[in-house]
Amino acid sequence: MNNAQVRLWLRFSILVISTVIIIIPVYWLFAKAFKTPEEIFAFPPVWIPGSFYLENFRTMANTDDLIPVWNSFVITTISTAIAMFLGTLCAYSIARFRTGGDTFSMWILSQRMLPPVAIVFPLFVAFAFLRWVDTYHGMIIVYTAFNLPFVIWMMRGYIQDVPVELEESALTDGCSRWETLRHITFPMIRTGLFATTVFTFIFAWNEFGFALVLTRDSVITYPVHVSHYFGSLSTYWGKVGVVSILGTLPVIFAVIFLQKYLVRGMTMGALKG
Repeated sequence: MNNAQVRLWLRFSILVISTVIIIIPVYWLFAKAFKTPEEIFAFPPVWIPGSFYLENFRTMANTDDLIPVWNSFVITTISTAIAMFLGTLCAYSIARFRTGGDTFSMWILSQRMLPPVAIVFPLFVAFAFLRWVDTYHGMIIVYTAFNLPFVIWMMRGYIQDVPVELEESALTDGCSRWETLRHITFPMIRTGLFATTVFTFIFAWNEFGFALVLTRDSVITYPVHVSHYFGSLSTYWGKVGVVSILGTLPVIFAVIFLQKYLVRGMTMGALKG
């Protein structure tokens, strides 16, 4: 066996081990949604539920425990749409008109590097004064602002990959700037748009720190609500399993349906400096 084959088998082994390490905890959590209380706390552990137990789902359907999933969906969808719209326009301005100079895009990205804990409490003070705590519009503004630098940075790279001569030709032929964007630029960066949208959606969907501090009951999000099931005396594993399944489905569907765009978008050189 030559060195190339050894490296290939080594990479394959690392890939398999990494996949198993990721899949086993996810499967274990999902399986709890279909287990009886006896199976959940059985020892040795029960890997495969003995029956298709749906009582956990019925219990969740008859309570308000599904509202946080809906809250997360509304906040994440709206904030992602706003961030993509504003971020793409800002990225176009930076890529084509060099708005802010050569270092402006790096300065924008640096805002995304700030740890949420450093700004969440000043935000809470401001939101409390404005009465935006535990409101949809408050969380949408926070998530939009938090993801906007990432969108601008990613879309700037995609737009720079589009030859500027194509846009100049369209402008020369009488197209307006908006028509050039609509008919030339946007179709050519479509895969980048979808890829960035998926990542932005996932970032907002899984966000925990801002939601923990800035929500109470009315618009509590899915990640924060799940944490309430872990108590000092007991853990509601059945509910955790059900909510985990429902909370993961939107992300899974987004990745499955947009997979081809996601893969192409990741290979378009979006991180080009």
